[in-house]
Amino acid sequence: MGNGEVVDDMIKDGLSDVYSDNGTIISREQQDEYSIQSYESHSGNQCRRLPVGDGSGGSWRQREAKCYRAKADGVDILDAAKLRKLRPAFKEGGTVTAGNASSISDGAAPLVLVSGKYALEKRLTVFAKVRGYADAEQSPELFTTFPALAIPKAVKRVGIDASQVDFCEINKALSVVALANQKLLGLDSAKVNVHGGAVSLGHPLGCSGARIIVTLLGVLKAKQGTYGVAGVCNGGGGVSALVVELTPTFAASHLPRTIRRYKRKKLLALFRLVCLPVRA
Repeated sequence: MGNGEVVDDMIKDGLSDVYSDNGTIISREQQDEYSIQSYESHSGNQCRRLPVGDGSGGSWRQREAKCYRAKADGVDILDAAKLRKLRPAFKEGGTVTAGNASSISDGAAPLVLVSGKYALEKRLTVFAKVRGYADAEQSPELFTTFPALAIPKAVKRVGIDASQVDFCEINKALSVVALANQKLLGLDSAKVNVHGGAVSLGHPLGCSGARIIVTLLGVLKAKQGTYGVAGVCNGGGGVSALVVELTPTFAASHLPRTIRRYKRKKLLALFRLVCLPVRA
C-alpha cells in the first residue's frame, strides 16, 4: 500500500547531459544543426543505388535500395524548426535533446570474420580485412570523447599515417559525440559518418558496432577508398576502434592455375594479405 517512485536508470547512470562540459565547447545550436545534417544525409542516400550497409541489404552488388516511407522513419517526420525548439532532455539549460540524440530502435547485424586459411578452404570471396584495433578508457562521464583516444592508437598500431584514412565512422548516440571527436582529432567532417550515423539511423544496442563497420565498408566501396576507421564507446568507461582495409573482390575459385601450383605455405601467405587476420 502507498505511493512509490520509479527511477529511470538511464537518467542515473552517470552519463546524462555531461556533454556541455567535455572540454570541446559544443553548443546546442551546433548539435541541432549537425543532427539536421545527419537526417538529410541519410534521406539523400536512402533512395539511391547504394552498396551494402547503407540501406540496400543482402549483397555487395549495386542494387536499388528499398525505401521505407513510413511515419516511423525519423527522416520522414523531421521538422527542423521543431527540432531546434525541443526542451533539454536531462536538465534545464542542457544541450542534449531528443532531436540531437539517436532514437531507440531495433536492428540486427550478423558479421562473419574468417582467417586466410578458412577463406582458402571454403573458396570465399574476400571484401575487406581487419588491419588492427585498439581499446582505451577514461572516466565514464567523459565517454563522449572516448573515440579520440582509441582511434589514434589503432591507426598507429597498424602502421599507417592518419592522412591515409579515407573515411571514418564514429557511433554517435548523440550529435555531440561526432562533433567533439571531429574537433579533437582534426577530422574532415565530409569524411565522417557520410550517410548520417546513429542520430538518423537509430542506435540499436548490440547491433551498432557491426552496423558502423558494414556502413564503413559500403562507403569505402562506393567512394573508392582504401582505409577506414570505426570508433564506438561502450558507455561504461571504455572505447574500441577498428581499422579496416577494403580489398579487391576476390574468389579463391578464380585464382590462376599458376598460383594454384604454388606451395600451400606460399598460397596461405598470399591470402593473409587479403583476408581477415582472425580465427574462424
